[in-house]
Amino acid sequence: MRRTDREIKEFAEIVRVMEECDVVHLALNDTDGVPYVLALNFVPEVEGEQVTLYFHSAAQGHKNELMLRDPRAAFEMDCEHQVLYSPEKKYCSFGFASVMGKGRLEKVPDERKTEIMNRLMARYHHSQVPAWNPAALPNTWVYCLNVESLSGKRRKGSL
Repeated sequence: MRRTDREIKEFAEIVRVMEECDVVHLALNDTDGVPYVLALNFVPEVEGEQVTLYFHSAAQGHKNELMLRDPRAAFEMDCEHQVLYSPEKKYCSFGFASVMGKGRLEKVPDERKTEIMNRLMARYHHSQVPAWNPAALPNTWVYCLNVESLSGKRRKGSL
């Protein structure tokens, strides 16, 4: 990391940033050698210092094919967005907190799909978790990214 003064070094703070983020950008290895990037909702799970990110999608599609072909993936998420401007210096920058990392994707066993779908609904429907139709489960993939490396960075304050 070039700006080590902005590095988030505490694991608990990296997890807090992850929990504040609404969207994760997942990069897969496409067949033409160009990364294929998706914006996804997610549920983070932390056990000790192991992080797992859970997602869902339709059971068919390009990303599913890519995940099966090559389970390696990278991710990035960010929040705490703030435009930073100094009228005196006439200089502009951007405040943020971000987490990025790499890992391996795998499908979640069918017996855990309902649990993960409930956790996704609870994360994005804070005050009232709506019912969802379990008839959609056969056509839904639930998968996870087992994070192997991650880092955090934050830019705050004024210029």
